[in-house]
Amino acid sequence: MSRFSGRTAVVTGAAQGIGAATALRLAEEGATVAVLDLTAERARATVDAITAKGGSARAYGCDVADHEAVERVFASVVEELGGLHILVNNAGITRDNLLFRMPKADWDTVLSVNLTSAFNCAQAAQTYMVRQKYGRIVSLSSRSALGARGQANYAAAKAGIQGLTATLAIELGPYNINVNAVAPGYIATSMTAATAERVGSTPEDHQAEVSARTPLRRVGQPEEIASVVAFLVSEDASYVSGQTLYVNGGAR
Repeated sequence: MSRFSGRTAVVTGAAQGIGAATALRLAEEGATVAVLDLTAERARATVDAITAKGGSARAYGCDVADHEAVERVFASVVEELGGLHILVNNAGITRDNLLFRMPKADWDTVLSVNLTSAFNCAQAAQTYMVRQKYGRIVSLSSRSALGARGQANYAAAKAGIQGLTATLAIELGPYNINVNAVAPGYIATSMTAATAERVGSTPEDHQAEVSARTPLRRVGQPEEIASVVAFLVSEDASYVSGQTLYVNGGAR
């Protein structure tokens, strides 16, 4: 497939998990991918995986919570890769704790990395997208946006992603820029493995527990989220904007 031939995509938090799977999927379909993570070194494994399959990618290091750093790296991407057409805001962390135990620093850090980074990247990207009157932005929310014990910071950030998405779709729509969000349920990643450890379980036992209460009777895989992102940034979704799509195996 070559749905994204001639397109340049930026994927943040792309060293592992959903970000890496998304970068690989977009590259497989013809995009040139800027693989962003905290350091270029962390992003290189994803780049190597893409180039091994004949795709085109380049590693970039950037703290996406740093507004000025984001502006610099996006300018470099446009200059070095020839444009910017797709942005996937995937970077995220957890610092889980019950409200009464949560340090203020953990609240600030999670909001900064999970929500402010999406603002920073979208603001930088729209400069180029508005000019060319074309763009696709997808940000990662979460099922946790509906509320999750021990995740007041993460849930607030992911709910914020949904509000940001709806607002940017209104503001950027006249420039032919589609803005959407994907809200995964339980996906088998290092982040959910860390959650399992936090609650005193193993990743395998935790996944089995979640699977038992999920209508599809299993947890999701990063590639399944990547396929939904690829749809939303493709021309197949050209009239879809301002939406948050929950991808959670039917869980409620």
